[in-house]
Amino acid sequence: MLREELIEMLAERPFSPLCLHMSNGRTHEIRHPENAIVGDYHIALLVVRDEKELIRIISLPHVNEVEPLPSDHGTKNGNGKRRKSGK
Repeated sequence: MLREELIEMLAERPFSPLCLHMSNGRTHEIRHPENAIVGDYHIALLVVRDEKELIRIISLPHVNEVEPLPSDHGTKNGNGKRRKSGK
């Protein structure tokens, strides 16, 4: 995944939630663009679990795919197809 691609997806308005698919098989959801900070090599994600806010730091080169998720209003971004990384 290229840094610039993810920054562009987070800047789209209206924003559509995203699911990041990692090389280790894990997934991370971004429901609000304010919950992700993209650095040169890492992404800081704000995650809420059991009513607690946690920060997850994930490695940008390990993001294999970005998938649009249904929004809070039940709509999908574009054609609903997965975006593949530019590796």
